[in-house]
Amino acid sequence: MRELSERQQRILDFIEEFMDEYGYPPTIRDIQAGCEISSTSVVDYNLRALTEKGLLNRDAEVSRGLQLVNRGGQRTDFSDTVAIPLLGTVAAGDPFPLPSADSQSIETIDLPQSITGSGEGLYALKVKGESMIDALIADGDLVIMEQTSRVENGQTAAVRLKLEEETTLKRFYREGAKIRLQPENSQMDPIMCDASNVEVLSRLVAVWRYIG
Repeated sequence: MRELSERQQRILDFIEEFMDEYGYPPTIRDIQAGCEISSTSVVDYNLRALTEKGLLNRDAEVSRGLQLVNRGGQRTDFSDTVAIPLLGTVAAGDPFPLPSADSQSIETIDLPQSITGSGEGLYALKVKGESMIDALIADGDLVIMEQTSRVENGQTAAVRLKLEEETTLKRFYREGAKIRLQPENSQMDPIMCDASNVEVLSRLVAVWRYIG
């Protein structure tokens, strides 16, 4: 095996430390921030080098798709699944009521740990409607959501309209005293609401699609 550069050794050490602390692999952006690297492309280059040297196994299509080869030559596999609660449906179209998890036996779905991490604070919703199709979120998809009461402008969120007691999935924009809930479908208009009428429930983490 060729000798590691100082940067490659630092990345390898960071991956080990991250996995020890969190129990799942870091993303490229985690590595960029943790190792103080100028760009994600530099991280990607060094991950490919570590893979070629036999120290990593990597699925480049998955955000946390790293497997570490330890000193004994065995892979540390973080591909186990995590059970995520499926809480009902959410409208990617006109808002409509979200079923309460307390009023039904909770169904779960198993997703790769490389996507969910520990799964803490996550749940899944089934998408109904086509208002987010330009963001590649289609009717029938499952969206993996992280519980939070705050999102940044431009993030996709599940929000509740308090007066209407309805829930929808849209891009979130705060504009003064108003909230704009923007669909990702050029044929649909945004929903404008008073900020006091909007409760953020969660933000989008991933989209899961079954292809049969």
